[in-house]
Amino acid sequence: MAFNATSSTILTDPLYAGTDFSSLTWLEQQWVAWYIWIGNPIIATGLMSFLLHEIVYFGRAFPWIIIDSMPYFRKWKLQPNKVPTAKEQWECTKQVLISHFTIELPAIWLFHPTAEALGMTTYQVPFPTLKEMAPQVFLFFFYEDLFHYLAHKALHVGILYKHIHKIHHKYSAPFGLAAEYAHPAEVFILGAGTITGPLLYCYFTRNLHIFTVYVWIVLRLFQAIDAHSGYDFPWSLQHILPFWSGAEHHDFHHMAFTNNFSTSFRWWDRIFGTDNKYREYCERVRATKKQMKNATKEQIQALEQKIMDEVELEGQRAEAEVEASASRKKEKVL
Repeated sequence: MAFNATSSTILTDPLYAGTDFSSLTWLEQQWVAWYIWIGNPIIATGLMSFLLHEIVYFGRAFPWIIIDSMPYFRKWKLQPNKVPTAKEQWECTKQVLISHFTIELPAIWLFHPTAEALGMTTYQVPFPTLKEMAPQVFLFFFYEDLFHYLAHKALHVGILYKHIHKIHHKYSAPFGLAAEYAHPAEVFILGAGTITGPLLYCYFTRNLHIFTVYVWIVLRLFQAIDAHSGYDFPWSLQHILPFWSGAEHHDFHHMAFTNNFSTSFRWWDRIFGTDNKYREYCERVRATKKQMKNATKEQIQALEQKIMDEVELEGQRAEAEVEASASRKKEKVL
C-alpha cells in the first residue's frame, strides 16, 4: 500500500495535484498512500476512522487483561478482591461489540461528512502542527468532560438509570474492557460529547483536520480505558497532575454508586460538591493507615477491605432507592 513519493500514480491523482511530496513526513506519505489505494475519500476516511477506534480500544484494553491475570499486580489494584473472570471479560466484549457496530459505526461514518460540510479537512496534507493541535485537543477534553459530567449525572436519575445506565454499573469493580460496556442508548448519549466538540469547533472556526480528531479520539480512548482499569500505580497520571481523574477517582464511582461523575478532570465534581463522599472515604482510609502504622500488612488490608465493603453496601442502598423512585414515578403515571 506504500507509494514512492515520486510515483506518477500520486503525482497525477486529482486529490493531490500540486502537492510537494518531498516535504511530507513518512506518516503523511502513508496517509496519501491510503487514500490513493482506497480510491474514494469518503470510504477511505470512514474505514480508517472505524479501524482506528477498534484497534486502539481493544489494543489498549488487552494489556489490562494480561495485568488482571497476574497476581503480582494485585498490590496496585484498587479492589484487589474483585478480579474479572474470563467469562465476565467475554460477556463484556460481546456487549461492547454490539454497541460498536450498531451505534458507533453509523456515528463514525456520519461524523466525517458532517464535519467536512462544516469545514473539516480529511485527505489533505500536510498535517497541522503540534502547536495547532494541542489547544484544539485540550478544548475537546474540556468540553467532553463537562458534557459527560452533566449527562452522566442525569443518567443516575430514576428511569434513566433503571433502563439505561444500570448496565454500565454491572461491575462494581470495573476493568479496561468495560469502558464502553453500556446500553446502546448510553453509548449514543455519552458519545455525543466526544464528537459534538469537534463539530462545534468546525462550525465556528472552519479550521480542523481529521488527523487532530484522531489524536483526540486516541487520547480519549486511553483515558476511558485507563479510568476503568481498576489500578492505581505510583506513576499513574493523577499523581503527576492532581486535577486528572484517573482510575482511583472513577473506581470509587463504581464501588459507591454516587460521586465522581466526570471523566477526565476532577474540577466539576469539586465545584458542584459531588465528590464529598469520595473525599470522606479517602480521609478515612488515610486516618486508618495512620492509626495502624504498627499493624501488619494483612491487618491493614483487612480493615481497608472492611471500609470498602461498607461503602459498597451504602452504594447498593442508594442504587436501590434510585430504582425504587423510578418505579414510584411509573405508578403515578399509570
